[in-house]
Amino acid sequence: MTSRAPKASTRPPRKAAAAPEPVEMPAEGTQAARHASARAGRASAVLEDYVELIDDLLAEEGEARPTDIARRLGVSHATAIKSIARLKALGLAHSKPYRSIFLTEEGHALARKVRARHRVVVDLLKAVGVPAEVAESDAEGLEHHVSEVTLEAFAAFLRRSG
Repeated sequence: MTSRAPKASTRPPRKAAAAPEPVEMPAEGTQAARHASARAGRASAVLEDYVELIDDLLAEEGEARPTDIARRLGVSHATAIKSIARLKALGLAHSKPYRSIFLTEEGHALARKVRARHRVVVDLLKAVGVPAEVAESDAEGLEHHVSEVTLEAFAAFLRRSG
């Protein structure tokens, strides 16, 4: 029997896998606080979206009906009614039977705050090169999770670069 020499490989030699970066875990309390803050942000994000939309509908159309709110937020009528009830319980909105939803002064103030925060996030995203349509869409999620400290840093950056 004749032995054959192994064929030379045409593949480039494999690179050694890079060692993963060591993970630096935050202290338990710090990590728990971060997650609690994120959960609270998600809970308030829904109510903030409702308040902002109601304010917009009142300004544009003169009324904010639950069916319009549900359609614009892409939720069921029942979901919109449940969230509106939460707004009422928190003193942010009121209504009369068979009428549209109205915001209290506190509701209007929250809508102004949310809208201003949204603008800062959109403007920052556009300043770093994100296309306008994508910036508007991404800001819908980001705006609710940005701390006041970070928001002020964004605004200061925009003032310096603008």
